[in-house]
Amino acid sequence: MTDRTGFIGLGNMGGRMTRRLVDGGVAVLGFDMRREAVEEAGATPADSSVAVLASSDVVFLSLPDSRVVERVVLQDPGFLEGLRPGMVVVDLSTAAPSSTTTISGELAARGVAYLDAGISGGAAAADKGGLTLMVGGDPEALDRVRPLLAHFATGVHHMGASGAGHSMKLLNNFLNAISLSATAEVMVAAKKAGLDLDTVLEVLNTSSGVNFATLNRFPKIIHGDYLKGGLTNALMTKDVVLYVDHLHELGVTSLNASGPLASFGLANSLGYADAISNTVVDAIGDVSGRIRLHDAHDPDDADADSDSETRTA
Repeated sequence: MTDRTGFIGLGNMGGRMTRRLVDGGVAVLGFDMRREAVEEAGATPADSSVAVLASSDVVFLSLPDSRVVERVVLQDPGFLEGLRPGMVVVDLSTAAPSSTTTISGELAARGVAYLDAGISGGAAAADKGGLTLMVGGDPEALDRVRPLLAHFATGVHHMGASGAGHSMKLLNNFLNAISLSATAEVMVAAKKAGLDLDTVLEVLNTSSGVNFATLNRFPKIIHGDYLKGGLTNALMTKDVVLYVDHLHELGVTSLNASGPLASFGLANSLGYADAISNTVVDAIGDVSGRIRLHDAHDPDDADADSDSETRTA
């Protein structure tokens, strides 16, 4: 029998993953604070998260952070009461591993498998079904949901026990934050130095400074395409804070978090909080003499989808 599928949180990423499921022939019952987000993704709207549980065997969560996940899963008595033995809950949020393991224990006591599945790849990969997933939890439960995951992910990696997926997600996101913020600073400096930016990227991408941002972000940004639809500056800041908290719990010294925290914090303070994190380069440019890498962009238009509390991280 095919598992009935539910999705809670159909925001920027959750909506895209749901659309991939629906386009692949999966009937999805969805709930989001924005009912139109469910309809836009092609899912059948539910009146509440509890209503999703009542008619689903596998439930996906795509929420902003652990605070919201805990409120939905642990603090709503109806949610816990609606769980049934044999269900699988897949948490696609970016969340604190310590919170994840607590939730996993609560659900395991009710006979429910809880998988933490950190995602990477962004909006473009989600649209193409090419996301990478980092999964923690019961490997048998993961095997059960792999056919569903295959609709939106091409790489599914089992990282270990509960919390391991979200741990890997935070480590990856921190390196993403480092490369984006550092490259933004370098590109502003290159512009102010009078260097041709296309040539700068050609050099970087064949030299030791190459990274994801130089390869995939800035070839577009320098020509005015900010690749809207990805993480906002506010969410990027949140992810770096989660990383620092996680390292504190692990007893690992974090020596490199100050750079991205300063960069994305600057972007937030200058009004770019809800804009895609690629606009961190504009924030750095603002305090460096109103530098822009191109002439095609109005900073007042640098917005991206902001997420409600029952939308994606």
